[in-house]
Amino acid sequence: MSQLKVILQFSGGAELLFDKIKKREVELPVLEKYLPQINKSEWSIRELLVWMKDNLLKERPELFLQGDSVRPGILVLINDSDWELYGELDYKIQNGDAIMFISTLHGG
Repeated sequence: MSQLKVILQFSGGAELLFDKIKKREVELPVLEKYLPQINKSEWSIRELLVWMKDNLLKERPELFLQGDSVRPGILVLINDSDWELYGELDYKIQNGDAIMFISTLHGG
C-alpha cells in the first residue's frame, strides 16, 4: 500500500497540544515500515493515534490520550461524522479522509 494523505484538524483547545496548528495535511508512511510489529498493512485510527503521539503531539499527552485511545471528552469526527458510526479505533483510514479532534474539556 502506498502512503496515505489525510487531513487532521484540531479544535476546542486540542490544537494547543499540537503546536497550536488547527489543520494539517499529513502523509502517513507505509504502515509495515512504521509499525512492523503489528503485522497489518492498513492504517486504522488506532495506529494513527500512535503516529500522532510520536510525530505531532507537542505537550501533555495525558490531555489527549488515555490508553490506546483518545481520552473521554475528545470528540472524533471522520469526514464530518462521529467516529462511532465507523467503528472508532478500528476504522480503516482512506486516502483523503478528514479526521477532526475536538476537545470538549474546558478549564473553569
